[in-house]
Amino acid sequence: MLYNLFEYLRESVDFPGIGLFRYITFRAFAAILLSLIIALFVGKKIIHKLAMKQIGEDIRDLGLEGQIQKKGTPTMGGIIILIATLIPALLLGDLTNIYVQLLIVTAIWLGFIGFADDYIKVFKKNKEGLKGRFKIFGQIGLGLIVGIALYASDQAIVRVPASSVEKDAKSEVVSQEGFESRLSYFKDEKSTKTTIPFIKDNEFDYAWLSPFNGKAGKNVAWIIYIISIIFIVTAVSNGTNLTDGMDGLTTGISVIVGTTLAILAYLSGNIIYANYLHIMYLPNTGEIVVVMAAFIGALIGFLWYNSYPAQVFMGDTGSLAIGGIIAVAAVMIRKELLIPILCGIFFVESLSVIIQRIYFKYTKRKYGKGVRVFKMSPLHHHFQIESSESIIKSPKRALPEAKIVTRFWIIAIFLAVITIITLKIR
Repeated sequence: MLYNLFEYLRESVDFPGIGLFRYITFRAFAAILLSLIIALFVGKKIIHKLAMKQIGEDIRDLGLEGQIQKKGTPTMGGIIILIATLIPALLLGDLTNIYVQLLIVTAIWLGFIGFADDYIKVFKKNKEGLKGRFKIFGQIGLGLIVGIALYASDQAIVRVPASSVEKDAKSEVVSQEGFESRLSYFKDEKSTKTTIPFIKDNEFDYAWLSPFNGKAGKNVAWIIYIISIIFIVTAVSNGTNLTDGMDGLTTGISVIVGTTLAILAYLSGNIIYANYLHIMYLPNTGEIVVVMAAFIGALIGFLWYNSYPAQVFMGDTGSLAIGGIIAVAAVMIRKELLIPILCGIFFVESLSVIIQRIYFKYTKRKYGKGVRVFKMSPLHHHFQIESSESIIKSPKRALPEAKIVTRFWIIAIFLAVITIITLKIR
């Protein structure tokens, strides 16, 4: 909003410093600071109101250390994350940019679904919350909106090198401090290409999965691409939701993932760095950095209250929205195939639940007694239990919650570094 206002004023008013808003880096740092301040100060008031209204978490006794002490801790704290993300994004982002629009829609859409789930649990005293099918329908609906928007928008393009004699080829002078200026020819095209790790050309095209050629093949490729987006949005938002079981666990990991995506968005949206690293140049994606910066600041501010011992839980209001923002951002910068690496914690947590349920049902049906692979799922709870009947026995002694969370953060940092270096390892 402020960006668009200053861009309008810049054409008619010569005001000192007004040009700063043209720089993505300036707006990104401003977004981090603003979202952090909002989360810290607004968050305190929201937590107080949640506590006054006795909007606390109803904890089931699963025999985990420190679990009962969490009973009554205010939940629905995801509202803090949403407010602290959306306000800076609206103020400092380019609201005419399709990527900014989609990230704002994602936060509101999944935040609303999560809020409905928390509301039913807290106020209706229904532990099941919103029925699973409604959550899935909501996630599918969001994935469909994102996919169709990327298909229809003229801003969602990939810029590819071209020769001066090619049809529709354009030219521009590429220059930046520290780099030599040169004339570059290019073509902007609608594409279903994405980044794939460890491959020489580093690119994968969904059109390769289409059994048809020509115009029909392109249409089928976009259908496959949209279906993939739906799956990614659903999987990541649910994976984030499953990981949210310890103080600061999901929040800290999401800060690391969000920072990595912001770096990748900046590189992909900058023609100099994209050419230098030989990665896809995606015009207009630089604006994603501003929204992700607001997202990072909001998470750090929320972590102030959510770190062990937590003063507030994010609830589904936060976890579903966080997963959706991460998924949609990855899709928009064509890095969704890196999600199993970057979001490895979320991926393994989801996998642990699936493996646990399938194997338990299988052994119960075959032997009459169910056997667990893990002491408890999702995976982070496995390390909290000292002994149990399960295939995986370690660790022999239960680990403190704070230690588990810190170690998961360290693993998330390791995975983030691997994700970034895959751009060069081919």
